[in-house]
Amino acid sequence: MKSTLLILFVSVVLGLNCNAAPQKKEGDKASAALNSLTEKEVKTGWILLFDGKTTEGWRGYNKTNFPSDWNIEDGAIHLKGSGNGEAGSVNGGDLVYGRKFANFHLKIDWKISDGGNSGIFYMAQEIPGKEIWRTAPEFQVLDNDRHPDAMLGRDGNRQAGSLYDLIPANPQNTKPAGEWNSAEILSYQGTIIHFQNGVKILEYHLWTPEWNALVADSKFPTYNPDWAKVAKEGFIGLQDHGNDVWYRNIKLQVK
Repeated sequence: MKSTLLILFVSVVLGLNCNAAPQKKEGDKASAALNSLTEKEVKTGWILLFDGKTTEGWRGYNKTNFPSDWNIEDGAIHLKGSGNGEAGSVNGGDLVYGRKFANFHLKIDWKISDGGNSGIFYMAQEIPGKEIWRTAPEFQVLDNDRHPDAMLGRDGNRQAGSLYDLIPANPQNTKPAGEWNSAEILSYQGTIIHFQNGVKILEYHLWTPEWNALVADSKFPTYNPDWAKVAKEGFIGLQDHGNDVWYRNIKLQVK
């Protein structure tokens, strides 16, 4: 009798396990969420700027095509680094999303290679023969441990997350090279806020006397006397600084 009951018990347990749905690992869940919008984001007007599979919507700065040194790798926009630093890649160059934005909330993940440098531009303008950085503020993307830019500038204002060469990220909470970081840029009627890995790291206000004084004390007027006159709307851009860099989960909400 006991043997019969034991056999029945084991059969029931095995039957339940066979019919149960397979458990998803956390990694599977995270992977499924990449380059997509949640139901809440859809309802609140977020748009996806990168689907993880195609280059739709993106092109080279001052170009009509998508440069061949950029590609899609493991669900990310990837630059195949040349090692040429500021000279960029032979068939690369900066990227822009082909639509201008004014008031917005941008979310984007980034990962930099060892000793790498890149950046996220906003309010950028396309001027033939001129580099994108001559018109656009930049959210710095950097390997703080190896790239010399981390030691240059003033008070760490060239380290990751900083408003490049102007305002340092505080706190400096960047993850090491090879690891993913989350970035957010909020723009609303001249107020700009940078977030990194879920933490607010800086805030500033365009077109104010304080802004004009900040820019006047930087390197930018040397290259463009009107640099402080940031446009009220512009392109989102990704920088080719000659190093491997990856971007994914690029989404934006118009404010």
